[in-house]
Amino acid sequence: MQRRQLLHTLGTLPLAAGAGALLAAPAASARLLIVFLRGAYDGCNLLVPTGSSFYYESRPDIAIAKPGAGGEADPLAALPLDAQWGLHPALKNSLWPMFQKRELAFVAFAGTDDTSRSHFETQDGIELGQPLDGRRNYRSGFLSRLAEVVNGAAPMAFTDQLPLSLQGRLQVPNMALRAIGKPALDARQRQLIADMYDDTPLAAPVQEGFAVRANVARQLADEMDAAGRNALTARGFGAEARRIGRLMASGYNLGFVDVGGWDTHVNQGGAQGNLATRLGDLGQGLAQLAEAMGPAWRDTTVVVLSEFGRTFRQNGNRGTDHGHGTVYWVLGGGVRGGRVVGEQVPVDAAHLFQNRDYPVLNEYRAVLGGLFARQFGLRPAQLAKVFEGVTPRDLGLV
Repeated sequence: MQRRQLLHTLGTLPLAAGAGALLAAPAASARLLIVFLRGAYDGCNLLVPTGSSFYYESRPDIAIAKPGAGGEADPLAALPLDAQWGLHPALKNSLWPMFQKRELAFVAFAGTDDTSRSHFETQDGIELGQPLDGRRNYRSGFLSRLAEVVNGAAPMAFTDQLPLSLQGRLQVPNMALRAIGKPALDARQRQLIADMYDDTPLAAPVQEGFAVRANVARQLADEMDAAGRNALTARGFGAEARRIGRLMASGYNLGFVDVGGWDTHVNQGGAQGNLATRLGDLGQGLAQLAEAMGPAWRDTTVVVLSEFGRTFRQNGNRGTDHGHGTVYWVLGGGVRGGRVVGEQVPVDAAHLFQNRDYPVLNEYRAVLGGLFARQFGLRPAQLAKVFEGVTPRDLGLV
């Protein structure tokens, strides 16, 4: 605790002479939390383009039904947002009420201009927030630069190791958060099932089935963990969200947490399944975070983003592959929500990027720059220090 207090103190000291002219006064007690979904989550099944017939043609096995398609109370249908968009039903009891209270907005067709489709390269690029055509400085993340121009900044990383976004001149504390979920069947349960088929013709197939399943699960878990860079799981985030909320409310005004497990190449699912479970856990966690923050929620903005989106069409494994454009979430007590914002195009084949992905129409640095300028009262010179060469795009989110 003494070390944490020391790091917190160091992180809130004014910058050295020469940088003082860039210091800004935060807007009241404004707080910002970045939630990074590592592994590239499928924004098309989060913010569902219910007005697009092309969406339903492209995803025969994993599409989310239109609102009211199975009756007004259909629990598997998208939740209506407007005439063109719906929300995944797993968020009915967590984020949908926030949208209705106008505390949640979505930025469609968002992302980076990086087209590598590499998890690691694109994650690094977003966290650094530097021009794509320049040399990367891995000791200068965009949140660290933001902390340098916000007077009284108190950053905190809720991660195992300090993320790239908070690497920089300031000393920033980090606190590991982790909750490991249990497998569906433990070793004792698997043995009980195997014993049921002992001395029968099915004994060998059952044992082989368990072995194959364990091997495949291990391979998929390894791939997903690699894409997620050992980040907290969605279930783990839900378990720790209240702690994050209390810490943010108690004095930290710039936060970062990453959540892994979004690389859904196989058996992604639709209204139910792997993605639905993760979205449900994440939504509950965000709702709990808001509750834990109490009155501080009014001054808090949470931005949920990912390195890129996923292919618009489903693949042969009933999943989706690495894509391009995605959907960002912006929520908070002071957010002007209840809207899908940013530049948009029709969701059809003619407007796909490289005939496979959502295009990026709302570049992330411009979107975040416009948000930061409003939230923290940044002047152009201060914003240029955070995002060099970027013209901020004010979407009126706060």
